[in-house]
Amino acid sequence: MPIVGVINQKGGVGKTTTAINLAAALARQRRVLLVDLDPQANATSGIGLQGVANSVYDVLVGRSSARGAVVPSRVPQLDVLPATAELAGAALELDASAEDLRLLGKALTGVRPNYDFILLDAPPSFGALTLNALVAADHLLLPVQCEYYALEGIAGMLDTIDRVRGSLHGELNVLGMLLTMADHRTNLSQQVEANVRQHFGRLVFDSVIPRTVRLAEAPSYGLSIYDYAPTSSAAVAYTALAEEVIDRVSQA
Repeated sequence: MPIVGVINQKGGVGKTTTAINLAAALARQRRVLLVDLDPQANATSGIGLQGVANSVYDVLVGRSSARGAVVPSRVPQLDVLPATAELAGAALELDASAEDLRLLGKALTGVRPNYDFILLDAPPSFGALTLNALVAADHLLLPVQCEYYALEGIAGMLDTIDRVRGSLHGELNVLGMLLTMADHRTNLSQQVEANVRQHFGRLVFDSVIPRTVRLAEAPSYGLSIYDYAPTSSAAVAYTALAEEVIDRVSQA
């Protein structure tokens, strides 16, 4: 029952889009829990949930168990531990103590046996919420946008991961880097992909997520790409990514 954190300190790289659609792709053959750790709650609304009774904030502050906060989505076999704007308070209330940074991992212990995969959508920062995701996760998936500043921040991100390994979670594994928002009609996108693959080799997933209007539109309807545009290039790409994730996790 692996826990996979979808992590990038840079916003706008397709992190939440990937968390939603990878979860939906995996749910076509596995039982999946999507945990929304971002106070913007985009993964929650993007999968079609509104007005939830309990959230991951209630879990982190001890007002609810994870089991009591999990809700089913409209996608078969996909449940969600949702976020609300209230989660911003947790980012301020939690500190850098080892005890606070292990809250999420401890909370997920009670629901972990119910799922084949748990995906964590972390906020675009390295505050207490993202650090909780790093400590709770077994594996990390790092979205990398196919644009000019793609490599900017990756070194810092990997350095933070190494520090978490050294002090809190020695077995934390980087499952792979995922190229997102690719437009292979442009030289820039092709050059960025070539550079990332040259620098990181087999760490980069073979699957590449294209830049498509359908993928950008789907969250506004509270739908995954499979419910909004099931035959689109993005749906094909996330299906291929799910197979790669299953394969890499089995070999880790």
